[in-house]
Amino acid sequence: MAVYTEVSDEELRAFLDGYDCGTLRSCKGIAEGVENTNYFLETDRGRFILTLYEKRVAEADLPYFLALKEHLSRRGVSCPLPVRNRHGEALGHLAGRSAALITFLSGVSVRSPGPQHCAETGRALATLHLASSDLGLYRRNALGPGGWPALFDGFKDRADQIAPGLAALIREELAVHAGGFAPGLPQGVIHADLFPDNVFFIDGRLSGLIDFYFACNDALAYDLAICLNAWCFDRAHSYAPDRGRALIAGYESVRQLTTVERRALPTLARGAALRFLLTRAHDWLNRPPGALVVPHDPMDYVARLQFHRGVEAISTYTDA
Repeated sequence: MAVYTEVSDEELRAFLDGYDCGTLRSCKGIAEGVENTNYFLETDRGRFILTLYEKRVAEADLPYFLALKEHLSRRGVSCPLPVRNRHGEALGHLAGRSAALITFLSGVSVRSPGPQHCAETGRALATLHLASSDLGLYRRNALGPGGWPALFDGFKDRADQIAPGLAALIREELAVHAGGFAPGLPQGVIHADLFPDNVFFIDGRLSGLIDFYFACNDALAYDLAICLNAWCFDRAHSYAPDRGRALIAGYESVRQLTTVERRALPTLARGAALRFLLTRAHDWLNRPPGALVVPHDPMDYVARLQFHRGVEAISTYTDA
């Protein structure tokens, strides 16, 4: 989430006239994140998020994202819902961008998650995987192993501006993952970006999941590996085994990992660290001028990657 596209008062009011959402009282840009333009809106009938789709989000993928949230909500997963306009459409256009009005989800994200937060996140992730199993739609993971070399090509000549030797490290890791994920991994819909700022809590209990704009079809255990990176390292970038145990146990309380998944998890976690290192390095070196957002430090994921390079079995994550 960020603000890349400014919307005039006249454009906003004309857009909202197409919805039965009440009279606008306030509008404020949301600066967090890096992908889309987001505004927080309040009307006399409630609170909403207005999203204008930018950058990596292809317009052809938007029906998938919106249908997924509607499907998950019907299956009992708490997530924001697209508001349909007076013509029954979930997607509109505003300020030259595709746009959607989304219901506001109450709760707060946690900056320093503990084991209980990780356990609830693991349960929610597994619930999402099961609830979406009959979605009936498919979206390829454009940021899977097959897309990593092209992403690196966009900044490889400048990678060492971030840190000496970074380009060589990335090349080595790309070679490790050149064959893609291990065969035989169960597939399905994954969130692919379930970081702490995309999970809300109220009074210590998980209240919902947000930001589905990287969702796609891929290996389910890869989604868990992304969470392992996002939730289970402390502020010094050291692995926190109590969080890792809780995350995996929470996940398996809803959906048991297969033998193949358990064996592959260290490599999947290593690949997830590389994926976010690549996108963070790209954004660090290619920040749009004037954007109200601070890119994430890619070096955070160098530290995670170096940890995973020394892991040979899932027991390191659960028994450390």
